[in-house]
Formats: sequence, structure tokens, C-alpha cells
Amino acid sequence: MKKGKMICEEMGISPKVYEFGAEIEKGLKERFDAIDETVEYNQLKVLSGMQKAKVEAACFAATSGYGYDDQGRDKLEEVYAHVFRGESALVRPQIACGTHALAVALSGNLRPGDELLSPVGKPYDTLEEVIGIRPSKGSLAEYGVTYRQVDLLENGSFDYPAIEKALNEKTRLVTIQRSKGYQTRPTLSVSRIGELIAFIKERRPDVICMVDNCYGEFVETIEPTEVGADLCVGSLIKNPGGGLAPIGGYIVGKKEYVENAAYRLTSPGLGREVGASLGVMTSFYQGFFLAPTVVGGALKGAIFAANIYEKLGFSVIPNSTESRHDIIQAVTFGTPQGVIEFCKGIQAAAPVDSFVTPEPWAMPGYDSDVIMAAGAFVQGSSIELSADGPMKPPYAVYFQGGLTWQHAKFGILMSLQKLVDAGLVTI
Repeated sequence: MKKGKMICEEMGISPKVYEFGAEIEKGLKERFDAIDETVEYNQLKVLSGMQKAKVEAACFAATSGYGYDDQGRDKLEEVYAHVFRGESALVRPQIACGTHALAVALSGNLRPGDELLSPVGKPYDTLEEVIGIRPSKGSLAEYGVTYRQVDLLENGSFDYPAIEKALNEKTRLVTIQRSKGYQTRPTLSVSRIGELIAFIKERRPDVICMVDNCYGEFVETIEPTEVGADLCVGSLIKNPGGGLAPIGGYIVGKKEYVENAAYRLTSPGLGREVGASLGVMTSFYQGFFLAPTVVGGALKGAIFAANIYEKLGFSVIPNSTESRHDIIQAVTFGTPQGVIEFCKGIQAAAPVDSFVTPEPWAMPGYDSDVIMAAGAFVQGSSIELSADGPMKPPYAVYFQGGLTWQHAKFGILMSLQKLVDAGLVTI
């Protein structure tokens, strides 16, 4: 501990900030032990999937061109299907990001005249243009897909009477966003998602239930596809890529719906048969193998951040004692400067670009300036130590990631140091 304190001081953390963090950490042993149990279970689940699929060294070979008979790609999708308990999976470097994965799943399974329903309120900002809530070229709205939304109740619970009323003969797909996005609502647990899906299926068994699983993979011991979700969608530069995947996304679930998405990703008549792996398979496999451990470290960092900032009097979601269902920690500062100084600290703690200063900018897909701190090995990777937030009330920052618990801890201490130095926080 003394050596850790010494090097932290050399790197800009004052003794007072370090000791404040050390005191907080002492009270978290029991919660960290519980996380380690979840990590062990999920690690063995991934290992089991790889063994059942008979993953071999030949799976790591690169393919090019059409990518016909890409053994590594096909077996990786078999591994994902096993781990998520789905019938089929699509795991591809051709999927650019989480928003793209969701757009592919939605557009592959919705047709003109269908209606999309969100029973958990407003979707993540970048989905607004995909859906057409904010007009955009190529949106679902342009193709005749309508959208309906039911907000959560003030206490964060589902508005079941309103959801039942919103379900109609046009409803084809229900999208459920697990994480909070740029909102201060609770993240949904897998069990709560299961309850919502059961409610919908009782009334409309033919409706497709899709879960935006971004930031939630491996946080619990089960995934939404194990509680009735027809589709589960996410990004490989978040949890399941383990910090190694350089790009990509996944869609897993019922075979029919995954196939529909595959035809949208590539082309009608081609589907999943094409799409070369281009030499990324080793990173995809190894990242997925490491993902449970990486997610465990990120979870510890989120809990540490919640306890730090709640003790200092800030509103945090989840709070310091709540159960965790994604890796994101929201801290509301109420002022733009608080968000900016926090992000400066996260950037200063990065292994890459630690010397640059993050500034708010008009990022594509958002309706306000956004500040992002992410000195990452993979550009935009939010399983790596990162923080971001829209520059609008209530001026909350969203912290996530950390390839190791130790790095996440240092990042939080550095964020606190920046706030102290700016006179926004007194310890």
C-alpha cells in the first residue's frame, strides 16, 4: 500500500485524496468478493462454450474477400450462442458499433407498416435518428415504421397499464434498453427484463422482444436471452470484447430473427454466408475469454466511484449500496464545470493520450455538445477507462470501464483530484 501511495503521489494524487479513497475501499471488501464469484461463474461459462465449439488454432486464421466457410467466424458465433443460451448468433467486424448492431437488428426484423414500441422510455440518443424520432436519412420512419413509447413511472418501475394499452395489432417489435444511457433512471436487472417480457408475451406472443444489452454483459450470471428475450444486441468495444476486440458487434437469439438481421447486414440472398474476418479472430476470441474478468474490474471501479462521490454529497445512480446491472456509474454535478473537471481527471489517468484535455464538441448522433474522456487502445472503447456526458442539465457524467480494477481506481482518484484542484470539491 505504501508503494502504491508513493507512485500515486508521483503521478499527481495528493496524500489527502489517496487516503480518502483508501478509507472508502476498506468498506467494499464484501461487495468485491461477490463480484469475484460472478466473474468465476461467467469465466467458466465462456470456457465451456469454447470447449463445446471445439475452438482450435485454425480458428484464428485470417480470411479475405467473400469469407465463405470462415471456420473461425462460424465457431465464434457458436460460442456466443452457447454462452448467451441463444439459438444463433451474428458476431462480425462488419458491425461498426453498438448503434449499428441495433440498427441492423431493427431494420432486419421490421417492415413498412410495423410499429416499434419502447416500454422503458426514451432510447439512447444515437437510436433517435435510427428510429426517426429525430429526422435522419435512412431512418425506420422513412421506411414506414412507426414508433411508440411508454415512459417509466417516476419511481423507475414499468407502467404496465400504459404498456398494455400501447400494444396493438401493428406492434411488431419491442425494444428494451437495459442500461440507462444519458438518463438518470435505474438500469434494468435481467430479472426485471424477464418480468417485462413475460407481461408482453402473455398479451402478444408473436411480438419480438429485443434487448439492447450494451454495458450489461457478464455483470450478472444470466443474460436477457435466458429470460425470454428473442434478440440480445451489443458492441464488442464494450463488455464482450474484453478490451481486445478492435471493432465489431453481436446479435444473438432466435435463429429466424438473427437470420433476418444477417440479410440486412450483408444482402438479401447472401446473409451470414459472407463477411471475411480479416485477421481479427484472435482478438475476438481472446477478448471474449477475458471479458468476465475485465467486466469484474470495471464493476469494482463503478462501485468505488459511487461510494466516493456519494460520500461527498453528490447524487449518484446507482447509489453506493444498490445492486449492479451494468458497468455505468452516473454522477450528477449540476454544473458544466463539474462534468468537465471529472473528465479531465479520467483523461489524465489514461495510458494513451493522457496529456490531452477533453473538450465538449458537437458529436454526430447527439442533440447537444458531448464531452468524452477516453485515452484508449481502441478508439471509443468504453470497456476501457472512460467518461462522457452531454453538456446539458442536469450536468451528469457517466463513468465506465477500466481493463483492470487498479486502473479504474486510479482514474477515479484522478477525477477527484481535478475537482479538488478546481475548488469544486473539499475533502
